[in-house]
Amino acid sequence: MRILITGTTGQIGRALLWPLASLGTVLPVVRRDLDLGLGASIESTLDRLNPDLIINPAAYTAVDRAEDEPELAHAVNAVAPGIIARWTALRKVPFIHFSTDYVFDGSRDSPWREQDPTRPLSVYGVSKLEGEKLIRSANGPHLIVRTSWVYAARGQNFLRTIARLAAERDELRIVNDQVGAPTSARS
Repeated sequence: MRILITGTTGQIGRALLWPLASLGTVLPVVRRDLDLGLGASIESTLDRLNPDLIINPAAYTAVDRAEDEPELAHAVNAVAPGIIARWTALRKVPFIHFSTDYVFDGSRDSPWREQDPTRPLSVYGVSKLEGEKLIRSANGPHLIVRTSWVYAARGQNFLRTIARLAAERDELRIVNDQVGAPTSARS
């Protein structure tokens, strides 16, 4: 089995490399191999690599910067997953895509469920929700995983930032109007 994993320099992509190696040949791709911002080259790259399974944790994840770069966020988070989904649907190749809790508005005091109404409040959330819709509309074998507050031993994440700040400062000031469910990249 040939398993293509996007975004292997990111937290989730990197965490998937080792456990999936026992299932077959892992095809780790980074931006220089498959630039999700350049939709025109995606199909030809997939044709060349010919995977039996595609796992897509790659994303435009700079939530605040997406407000200034909506076209790029849309290209990477919506258009690219849509292209991949159409490619996989035609070939009956399973597609696992990672999305986000930002597809919701954050107004609940309890955990979100898959069937809850979505109402993203940011360009990032809108782009990720559009990607989910395009994947579903391709009607291929797919799984969409919504994560939140992903953390790993490497990379930029909330837990590493807090640990670093706690070592540097005697007192931490942190917003208290957000609730999250930290998710290990390895799990």
